[in-house]
Amino acid sequence: MFYLASITIVAALASATLPDPLAAGWKGTPVCERLHEDSSQRVLRCTFAPGVGHERHYHAPNFGYAVAGGRMRITDASGTREVDLPTGSSFASSGTEWHEVLNVGDTTVVYLIIEAGGMPERTED
Repeated sequence: MFYLASITIVAALASATLPDPLAAGWKGTPVCERLHEDSSQRVLRCTFAPGVGHERHYHAPNFGYAVAGGRMRITDASGTREVDLPTGSSFASSGTEWHEVLNVGDTTVVYLIIEAGGMPERTED
């Protein structure tokens, strides 16, 4: 329980100063689109052409899946590194206080982010 409360507090503090992955973009242009959102999960598809990145943002706990892989430069509190993200690979995160990424390869990178929680479904009146 303490662990979940700590993650919630970190995410709340980060969200007060940084955008989430949906709100963050690259040079004023969105890079992620909402595919699904309800009270239990939110699913985003993020697409990065070569030379396109994702400005500094935070993540709530999530699972990610690479639909189309490539080479990404990641900058976070640990520093800057380049990683190869293979197509079909997946990752899980308990949340990220902040990071930013840039596609430094020559292929378009596409991945899904599945976050626990989300907003209640909207209904038409």
